[in-house]
Amino acid sequence: MLPSVLPTETDHIPVLAEEVVSNLDPRPGETIVDATFGAGGHAALLAQRLRGDGRLIAIDRDPTVAPFFERFRREHGVKARLHHGEFSAVLQHLASNGVQADIVLLDLGVSSMQIDRPERGFSYAVDAPLDMRMDPSAGTSAEDVVNDLGERELADIFKRYGEERYARPIARAIAKRRRERRFERTGDLVDVIKAAIPAPARFGEGHPAKRVFQALRIEVNDELGAVERALPAALEMLRSGGRLGVISFHSLEDRLVKQFLRREEQGCTCPPDFPVCVCGSEPTMRATPRRAIRPTAAEIARNPRAQSARLRVGTKV
Repeated sequence: MLPSVLPTETDHIPVLAEEVVSNLDPRPGETIVDATFGAGGHAALLAQRLRGDGRLIAIDRDPTVAPFFERFRREHGVKARLHHGEFSAVLQHLASNGVQADIVLLDLGVSSMQIDRPERGFSYAVDAPLDMRMDPSAGTSAEDVVNDLGERELADIFKRYGEERYARPIARAIAKRRRERRFERTGDLVDVIKAAIPAPARFGEGHPAKRVFQALRIEVNDELGAVERALPAALEMLRSGGRLGVISFHSLEDRLVKQFLRREEQGCTCPPDFPVCVCGSEPTMRATPRRAIRPTAAEIARNPRAQSARLRVGTKV
């Protein structure tokens, strides 16, 4: 059973807050889709610009966001509705039913309200059940992945999603340890990871389990697959002149967003050696601005978790 969650201002500090508002530029009467609602930090800032005249559609797969959404609905005079589910699936459903929006925002990755609650199993800093599901009631947990996948599959996940240089020895150590007893706690996994890598690497940049935990979280929640499915659905929902904003926290996510915007800006899908375009495809978006927006030094000082954040914005043409 999930613990009760009380909305507090300290649960989540929205990253790149000023940049999100200024670049997405919400206006009274518009429809905003916050596809990763979380504690509602970005939604609250965007809704203020609607001045009580507009609509906000919130999406989140985590059932613990409900009290945060109720607070948001009480405090902001806009029509608001919460959809519970994985954001790409909900966006696809809304798009297929003709729902249109002026702004779609995706704040990717794990939220502070998830990582700061040890019982969710996202953190390598505290011993907890090995879970990592954004929706604790559905899907495969990190415990299932660690105990049930083959050694080679685990190494591939750690390498591909965590860019872990010691992926193979870590996977080998996990396979050896689980023959004795099943992994059930994050602390047990952290101990095995530490023991599997060379001693100098344990004192390098960041926690030695950081990359493996990131890889497991991405695998458990199909995070990259969700981004790939969500971006076309968001584009379909946007009205002409609508704005898409995506905040990512690691290079794998940011690369997907960057490639998507480039493809949509290019339009033409003909091979490069064709003398003229025969596909007839037109550009559908333009990146505004061209480069990813990064947090200022002042924001990083206030909120160190913002350091790796990147915001990319595209406008539908």
